[in-house]
Amino acid sequence: MILKKATILIVDDDPDVLTAVKLLLKTEAQEVITEKNPENLNWLLQRNEVDLVLLDMNFNSAINTGNEGLYWLRKVKDWKPNVCVIMITAYGDIDLAVRSLKEGANDFIVKPWHNEKLITTIKELLDKKEGVKTTKTAVKSTAGDTSILGESEVMQDIFYKVNKIAPTDANILLLGENGTGKDLMAKAIHERSLRADKPFIKVDVGALTDTLFESELFGHKKGAFTDAREDRTGRFEDAQGGTLFLDEIGNISLQQQAKLLTVLQNRQVTRLGTNKAVDIDIRLICATNVPMHELANENRFRKDLIYRINTVEINMPPLRKRNEDITILARHFAKLYAGKYLKPSMDFDAVALQKLKSYNYPGNVRELQYTIERAVIMADENILRPDDLIFSILETAPETVADDDNIQLSTLEKNAILRVIEKHNGNITRAAKELGLTRTALYRRLSKYDI
Repeated sequence: MILKKATILIVDDDPDVLTAVKLLLKTEAQEVITEKNPENLNWLLQRNEVDLVLLDMNFNSAINTGNEGLYWLRKVKDWKPNVCVIMITAYGDIDLAVRSLKEGANDFIVKPWHNEKLITTIKELLDKKEGVKTTKTAVKSTAGDTSILGESEVMQDIFYKVNKIAPTDANILLLGENGTGKDLMAKAIHERSLRADKPFIKVDVGALTDTLFESELFGHKKGAFTDAREDRTGRFEDAQGGTLFLDEIGNISLQQQAKLLTVLQNRQVTRLGTNKAVDIDIRLICATNVPMHELANENRFRKDLIYRINTVEINMPPLRKRNEDITILARHFAKLYAGKYLKPSMDFDAVALQKLKSYNYPGNVRELQYTIERAVIMADENILRPDDLIFSILETAPETVADDDNIQLSTLEKNAILRVIEKHNGNITRAAKELGLTRTALYRRLSKYDI
């Protein structure tokens, strides 16, 4: 929708804000409506064909929740789900504003705002609402081949979110299967942040034992344990002022989670072997391939830690869910590796592209990347053909039931039992022990599934 034809509703209890925004937008929009009392929102939305709402985060109202903006945002989305909402916030409430994005807000602006930026933001949202496609196809990192490319709608939504949250200090949780680009996204977020000139420190926390976990993250003093031959700073201190990226966060133990939570709550670390606490100033990004519904199981992961690391979550989609991006990715990797291996520029014939687009990619973008690298190295011509594209035998396609919303638990249980029995060559005692069942219980299940 063109801004000139739009109706904008501004809701803020500060009359100066209402006046300033109305003066700014009165020549830009068809109609500008102002309102001090958010309790009149429903009446105004029913009476007017509102296209976009500018909504303050805090009101002197009877709700008194400390985050009234989120309350009224939910109400607006209940009453008019298709209305765009931009939250107005003070700098100190940025974390709250970022939370509003998860609640359904389209964007937020920080007081005091730049007039041109506000108008541009409104125009972009109205264009997107009307279905005008953005021309942005990548989030770029300066480190080699770390551009994250995509023309698909799901990637466009991710790029938009990254552009909004990267400049903030909001903690981010990256979710997605192996090979979907979580590492690259973490690096790209850091490089688009206000901490870009500070360190970016990555730790694969899922591979650390309890002792190494504390030493690696928090540091130690000489003599703190047998192999502590000198003082050492931990990764939290190494990342001071910058970004700490904790990969495979879903694989750490409950004991490790408790220690990490304490540090994040206190914003301090204490090295092993000392009682002296050190203040930390880091932006935290975490990643896991564990689905959120599994992560939310308190027997596996503490919910209070999830809330602490998950101000904003970004779901990196598997490549099979963004098929339209395969061509742009394949050509990017072909160009990259042709340059690396001193080959002439390369492209694909139509059949080769179709072969790429019809494959399932259990290894996701990483598998596509290695497939193209191998093809470029082995190719004798500058046009890659189907025979040049050999997919990895290391990857096994995910079972089709993995994406089935109507998956039967009984099928999963039956398949699990069959695999374990086969693993132990039919030994029921060992199979039952691995499955956590008694022999009698396993025999009942064998009878149930007619095995």
